[in-house]
Amino acid sequence: MAGSKGREGEMLESIYSVLALVFILVACVELGDAATVVDVYRLIQYDLAGVPFGSRLASLNHHAGSLPFAPGADLSRTVVIIPFREVNITFLRDYIMQRQPLGGLLLLLPQNISSESREEAEEGDRNNGKELIRSELAELEKLLVHVNIPYPVYFAFEDDKITAVLADVKTNDATGQPATATTGGYKLVVSTPEPKKLASPTITNIQGWLPGLKADGDVNQLPTIAIVASYDTFGAAPALSVGSDSNGSGVVALLEIARLFSLLYSNPKTRGRYNLLFGLTSGGPYNYNGTFKWLQSFDQRLRESIDYAICLNSIGSWDDELWIHVSKPPENAYIKQVFESFSSVAEELGVKIGLKHKKINVSNPRVAWEHEQFSKSRVTAVTLSELSVAPELLESTGGLSDSRHFVNGIAVSRSVKLVAESLARHIYGHQGKNIQIFADGSSLAVNPFYIQSWLDLMSQTPRVAPFLPKNDPFILALKKELADHTAEVNVQHEALDGIFTFYDLTKASLNIYQVASVTFDLLLLLVLGSYLIILFSFLVITTRGLDDLISLFRRPPSRKVKMA
Repeated sequence: MAGSKGREGEMLESIYSVLALVFILVACVELGDAATVVDVYRLIQYDLAGVPFGSRLASLNHHAGSLPFAPGADLSRTVVIIPFREVNITFLRDYIMQRQPLGGLLLLLPQNISSESREEAEEGDRNNGKELIRSELAELEKLLVHVNIPYPVYFAFEDDKITAVLADVKTNDATGQPATATTGGYKLVVSTPEPKKLASPTITNIQGWLPGLKADGDVNQLPTIAIVASYDTFGAAPALSVGSDSNGSGVVALLEIARLFSLLYSNPKTRGRYNLLFGLTSGGPYNYNGTFKWLQSFDQRLRESIDYAICLNSIGSWDDELWIHVSKPPENAYIKQVFESFSSVAEELGVKIGLKHKKINVSNPRVAWEHEQFSKSRVTAVTLSELSVAPELLESTGGLSDSRHFVNGIAVSRSVKLVAESLARHIYGHQGKNIQIFADGSSLAVNPFYIQSWLDLMSQTPRVAPFLPKNDPFILALKKELADHTAEVNVQHEALDGIFTFYDLTKASLNIYQVASVTFDLLLLLVLGSYLIILFSFLVITTRGLDDLISLFRRPPSRKVKMA
C-alpha cells in the first residue's frame, strides 16, 4: 500500500514537472513574439466651442496593413502604416472625410525631415526642396487637426526596426496575405486608458523690465517701448510641436535684444531715456489669449506710457524679406516712424522689408496677429514677420512642419540686428544716421553662439501651453534668462480661454508583435496535446503498469439503486 502511494506520488510529481516545463516554454514563445517597441506620438485631441476635433481614441490592438489596399476592403480592424514620403493628401482627405472605418493610422516621419526629397524637389535646389516638404507637412497637419477622426492616429519616426516591419507587411499585402487573425502577421498594440479632459489648463506670461534714465528733476513717467514674443506652440502632435521658427525664432531674438540693451542700460552714461518692456506671452495659437490677459493686467499709466510695441513672429526664414504688419493706417505717426527706421537699417543689412495694413474688427474675438491685441487696447503696435499673409486659427503655430531644419541662425541674428539697431537709433536720436551701435566685433555685437544655443533648446522643447505646468523647467529657464538681463521680472498665471478643451495622452509606447496564424496555433496545440498524452501514458505504464492505464479509459460499472 505504501509502495503504491509512493509510485503515485512520483507519477504526479513527474506530471507536474512536465506541465510546468510546457507552461514555461509557451510563455517564452509569447515573450519572443514581440518584434519591437516604438515611441509614438498621438494626434492632438481637443474641442473648440464644444465641437470635437482630432483623434478621439488612444488604445490600439489591431493587425498592421499598408498602402495600397483593395477598394472596399474592411479595415475596421487594421492599422494602416504610411511613411510620409508615400502620403497622398488627396486620397487621405477623401478617405477621412467619407468616414471610412479604420482600426488606426500610423504615420512614419523621417528622422531628418530636411533630407527627405520628392521627385519634384530633386529637380530644384535645396531650399526649394525644403519648402516643398514643409508645405506638404503643413497641408497634412491642416487636414488632421481640423477634422474629427473616430480612431487612433499616431506619428513615429522611421528607424531600421520599423522599416523592416513595414517591408514585411508590404510583402505580405502584395502576395494577397494581409495580416488577420487567420493568416497571422504583425499586430500593433498601444495599451493606454481612454483620454481624459485636462482640468483647468493655464497659460503663463513672463515680463521683464529695463527702466530708462530720468533727467534730474523730471517727475514725469518715461515713455516705454515693448518688445513681445509668444513662446508656446500648437500642432498635430503636441509632443513634437517644437516651433523652431514659429515662434522659437521670435523668442530667441527677444532674449538677445534684452541681453544687448542690458549692456547699454547697465551704465548710466549709455542708458536711454526710454523704459524697455519685454513680454514672453503664452496662448499665442489661441487668439493670443495670454497677450490679451497680460494687457488687461496693465495699469492705465503703463498702458498710456507705451509709445509702441514690436511683436516678433517667425523671423528665422532663409529668405531675405520681412514684413511689418499693422492695424493702424500707415500714415499714423508712430507707424510711419517705425517703418522708416526699420527700412533704413534693413537697406544697410541687405534685407527687403514691406508694410502690410490689415484693419481689425473690434467686436470680433478672432485676431490673426499679436499686435492686434495691443490695437484693441488702444496701444500702437506692429508685428515683424517673414509671413506675408495672416495665418488662420491654429495654423503656422509650430507644428510638424516647423523643425530645426527650417530655421537659419544667421537669419535670426540678422533680424536681431535689424530690430536692435532700429530701436537704438530711435532711443538715442540717431534716426537717419548710418551709425552702428551693435557693430560686429564690438562688445555690443550680436552673439551668434548665444542665439544658436537657444535655437537648439527651442528646437528640442515641445511647448503646447495646456500641457505646460506652471513650474515647467522650460518656463523657469525663460524666467531665469530674462531675469539675468532685466531689472525686474514678473510672472503671470492665467486660465486658458474656456472655448478650448484639451485631452491628455500625447505620447505612448507602441508594441509590435509578430503573431502566428490560427492554423499554426491549432497545429501547435495538436502537437503539444499529443506529446502530453504520450508522456502521460508512458509515466502511468512505468509507475503503475499497463492495466492501470487501460482502467483509466474503461467505463465505470453502473450502480443499481435498490428500491425500498
